[in-house]
Amino acid sequence: MSLSKCMSEYKENVPARWLRWVPAESLIASIRAYQRYRGRSGILALIMRKIARLRHIFWSVLTASDIDPEATLGEGLNLPHPNGVIIHRNVVIGSGCMIMQQVTIGQTSDPRVPVIGENVYIGAGAKILGPINIGDGARIGANAVVLDNLPAHCTAVGIPARIVRSRSLSQE
Repeated sequence: MSLSKCMSEYKENVPARWLRWVPAESLIASIRAYQRYRGRSGILALIMRKIARLRHIFWSVLTASDIDPEATLGEGLNLPHPNGVIIHRNVVIGSGCMIMQQVTIGQTSDPRVPVIGENVYIGAGAKILGPINIGDGARIGANAVVLDNLPAHCTAVGIPARIVRSRSLSQE
């Protein structure tokens, strides 16, 4: 069977994108739609921004998450279980990151926020607080409380988080 025939059969059996029930993807899509129209002027941009904001509110309530639409989210952000995720408005998250449920990144009372590198895994219940940097490829264990910078390609666990393992690029 050729690849094109396989793809056509796949497309026939997969429901349309707007029919699928994927709250995490819909939440991120609403944030990206808001950001797309945020800097534009005109009546159409205003209407689209309002629609995107309403979509964001709907998906935020449904997933019980609080991800500010002003946050800078990298491409390929993965939220397998978006419930309880809290992300401060000034946070910068690199591309290819995976954030599990009940994660808090940044504090509402502190305008200084974390900067998350690319391809970072953040385990369930982790808290990343304060003006810190998380290096590319870092892994943060479940329920860890990260209060200090983490270098690239390391694993941190505990309360407060401590580095338990460093990896080189050849080990990945």
